[in-house]
Parts: sequence; C-alpha cells; structure tokens
Amino acid sequence: MDAIQQEVHDIFIRTKALIEGHFVLRSGLHSAHYFQCAQVCQCLPEVERLAQLLLAKLNGLRFQTVLAPAMGGLVIGQEVARQAQARYLFAEKENNALVLRRGFTLAPGERVLVVEDVVTRGGRVQECLEIIRRAGGVPVGIAMLVDRSAGMAKFDVPVCSLLEMSFPTYPADQLPEWLAQRPVEKPGS
Repeated sequence: MDAIQQEVHDIFIRTKALIEGHFVLRSGLHSAHYFQCAQVCQCLPEVERLAQLLLAKLNGLRFQTVLAPAMGGLVIGQEVARQAQARYLFAEKENNALVLRRGFTLAPGERVLVVEDVVTRGGRVQECLEIIRRAGGVPVGIAMLVDRSAGMAKFDVPVCSLLEMSFPTYPADQLPEWLAQRPVEKPGS
C-alpha cells in the first residue's frame, strides 16, 4: 500500500468501518468482510479528509454536479461537492430502481461526477450513469472510497478510488464451511 492507501485503510479501521464476520452484501453474495461506511461517515473530520484525497486523485477533472446513490454515497458525495463548490444531487430507490426525485433535474450537457462509498459489482454506479445519460447530462467520471472489486467493476468513464481491496465473496449455495458456521448479518448499504 502506498501512503494514501495506508491512511485511508487506517481511517476505516479506526472508525470501525471495515469489519469482519459473515455478511450478505447488497449484491446477495456472502463475505467475511464488510465496509460499513456509515461508521466513517459519522466522523466529519475523516469525511472531509477522504473527500480531499478523492478530489486530489481526480487530477483536475471538470464537473459541475455530483450525483451520489442513496444511501452509501450520500455523505461522501455531499462533501466532495462542497469542497469542489459543485451542485449536489442524489438518486434514491423507487420501485426498486434508482431515480432522481425531489425535483432534481439535470440540464442537457451538464457535466456530472458520480460519487459512491463502496463498489463491489458497480450496479448503483451504473444506474447513476444511466440516469445522467437519460437526462442528457454527461457523466465525466466516478469517484469512490473503496473499490471492493479490485478493478474488476468496469465503466465507460474514468474511475478513481482511494482504496482497492478485494475480499472473497461467495454465492449462498457455495459458502465455505468456516463462513457458514458464523452468524449471518445483513448490515445494509
């Protein structure tokens, strides 16, 4: 790990945002590790630092608006937007799909950065990209705190993450015995 990744990792450990047990991820896969970013997001000095680090990694990427998927991306998305002096929107579930609500709209050609906390497969990020395109906006990049896919989640816009960590995940019918013996938690996303 380089110095920035170590700093981010230390923040996650210190705030108990990286935990061990037996978890069902939003994807339905099971894992012995879980990033509960809500734990780090209650510590605003850490959120401020993480947003600073994300913005530095964007290397001057130009955007007018930040779009974050609810729930996970809400806090870090707002802080990235605040520091960048950009407009901030969030997408939320309606009929099991992410949508813009609350009167949020995007203008044709509006340059939008998607900000998320943790990406495992990238489903919510992909939904945000589709929302932007349907509205006529231009998705210019994706910024995430943790790329849990270790670069396997692919998108058609530039991506940056502060930390890449890939922990094994398992379908429910293929759990190793040591994991199956642990109590299952579904902590939420």
